[in-house]
Amino acid sequence: MPANGRPTVRSRRFGRKMQRHRVNAGFDQAQAADFIYGSRSKISRMEDGITTAKPAEVLLLLDRYGVEDDKEREHLVWLAKNSGRRGWWLEHADHLRPDYLDHIALEDDATYIREWQPVLVPGLLQTSAYAKAVIVATPHHIAPERVTQLMKVREERQAKIEEGGASYAVILWESVITNPMLSAEIHREQLSAILEAGKRKNVTVQVLPFSAGAVAWSTYAFSSFSFGTEPTVEAVTMDNLRGTSVLEAPEDLATYANAYDQLRSAALGPDASARLVRSALRSSKDESS
Repeated sequence: MPANGRPTVRSRRFGRKMQRHRVNAGFDQAQAADFIYGSRSKISRMEDGITTAKPAEVLLLLDRYGVEDDKEREHLVWLAKNSGRRGWWLEHADHLRPDYLDHIALEDDATYIREWQPVLVPGLLQTSAYAKAVIVATPHHIAPERVTQLMKVREERQAKIEEGGASYAVILWESVITNPMLSAEIHREQLSAILEAGKRKNVTVQVLPFSAGAVAWSTYAFSSFSFGTEPTVEAVTMDNLRGTSVLEAPEDLATYANAYDQLRSAALGPDASARLVRSALRSSKDESS
């Protein structure tokens, strides 16, 4: 059961997937309940993410729903077992927004992470100095001790990418590279870090050039997540001044998957992107000398 009886991002994902399979199979909740000798309320609470189910119940339901894909069955059983598992990020729950915790949970579970960022270097690539400057620059007052905590969280998020725990691809608009929003020293350090990150086998960095035109304005920054062996988008997050929104409706996922494909097609390839970053780094050093 999810912690404190409240839905978690995992339990919600589990519930939505189970509901989709039930509906596709043509059963109502009462019929599904009969399959596991339970109540309609149990199925309703499961699909709402309030409770999960025992692995044997999940497999029985999937049998009746006609779901034969082994990977999908294994993934749903894993979600059922781990919906209430305590992740490392919950140690910081007292000073993190619930929506940010959801974003971190998605990152931690993901096998593929895709990001588009037209303004800032994303958190998974930020240096400590860059991260601190961005956190302090928020319009909301943040106490010094909380700045330290948020930086620690950012470092722990980055560990997954550094350890090769997910395939990570990011598209940065050219202004992120060529127009420093912070001090020149911090910007140079950050550009060097981007170049180093791009050398990892599990990381792809692309730059969308100014010449791409209006495609850069097609959408605000977003992150997409996939949880299986294929990069099929299963969740999207978007940041705003009020927090982080999680999108999981099929039509939303299709829209953002298409948007990312358009941005990737218009962006420079990884090698050309690295050359642009190195050029920006050289220019910054020349200006400081």
